[in-house]
Amino acid sequence: MKRYESFATKVCIALAVMTCSLLYAPVLHAEPPKTILVLGDSLSDGFMLKRSQAYPALLAKKLHAAGLNFQVINASASGGTTDGGLERLPAHLKHRVDILILELGINDAFRGLPIDQIRNNLQQIIDKVKARNPDVRVVIAGMQLPSYTADDYVSAFGQMFADLATKNAAVLVPYLLKGVAGNPSLNLGDGIHPNAAGQKILAENVWRVLGPVVREAGRARF
Repeated sequence: MKRYESFATKVCIALAVMTCSLLYAPVLHAEPPKTILVLGDSLSDGFMLKRSQAYPALLAKKLHAAGLNFQVINASASGGTTDGGLERLPAHLKHRVDILILELGINDAFRGLPIDQIRNNLQQIIDKVKARNPDVRVVIAGMQLPSYTADDYVSAFGQMFADLATKNAAVLVPYLLKGVAGNPSLNLGDGIHPNAAGQKILAENVWRVLGPVVREAGRARF
């Protein structure tokens, strides 16, 4: 009887070890997720909303649903400027960045900063990210100023994002607020910031250009 119990115990232990190996093997061999860093202002931060309602979190859900192994780090701040982005950036360069979504500049324009200064700051952000992550893919979220007048500043601001995308071989979201700007039902009471429904449209605007980028990056071996 004792021999039988001893044999049975050994069999149980062996089965337990095999079961643990099967359960944990996929985790041990799974590749770590690639990282998307979103560096933006209140539009990306989800002003007056839960972070889970802002478009970066909605993109994370799309990635998960598509079976794409990415994590989204939202390093945005309401009221953020390009100077502020440069200040926040170093803390996020301690870890690998595979895709950068850059959504800054509109608050600089509201303050009347020269276009050259805004462009230079955005270029510095891109350069710093590329210096640490040479293979990073860059997505630039384009913005537009309200065209109350056919002002040179207004047109130069809108063109700046396309020029940066071309210079840096980045992909461009032509206008982040397309389909949302000016629609009271998609914005908060201030008429500027998207509500939860508006953020869903922002997510679609970004996903149209981000989708092909993440699929390409997902296949790449770094």
